[in-house]
Amino acid sequence: MFPSIPLFAVVSAPFKRSQLGLFQGKMKQYGNNVPNSKHKTRRTWLPNVHNQRLFSDVLQQYVRLKVSARALKTIKKHGNIDKYLLNTKPELLGWEGMRLRVMIREKQTAAQEPAKLEAAS
Repeated sequence: MFPSIPLFAVVSAPFKRSQLGLFQGKMKQYGNNVPNSKHKTRRTWLPNVHNQRLFSDVLQQYVRLKVSARALKTIKKHGNIDKYLLNTKPELLGWEGMRLRVMIREKQTAAQEPAKLEAAS
């Protein structure tokens, strides 16, 4: 029913921490601290990440995730975590998002198979 693309072929890992949660493409950013003396020193900015428990309607359980603020806004826009995971591009999900997407799809297909058998008989 769904094309079987290897999970690690779809997801790249330039910022490994972002693969372990839903970061919506947010990465570590680099720049300079510039004081009055104009002596520049390198620094980094990390994404705005929170640990969240989100309820999955398909799985019927809470899922613990590290979620960036941008991803959380997008989840609320889609309505729930299930719709977000099924409709978002694989490049933006990361390993953890793709793992959850596979779990949700398996649960949905398992729920649809008995309905098809009842309709056929």
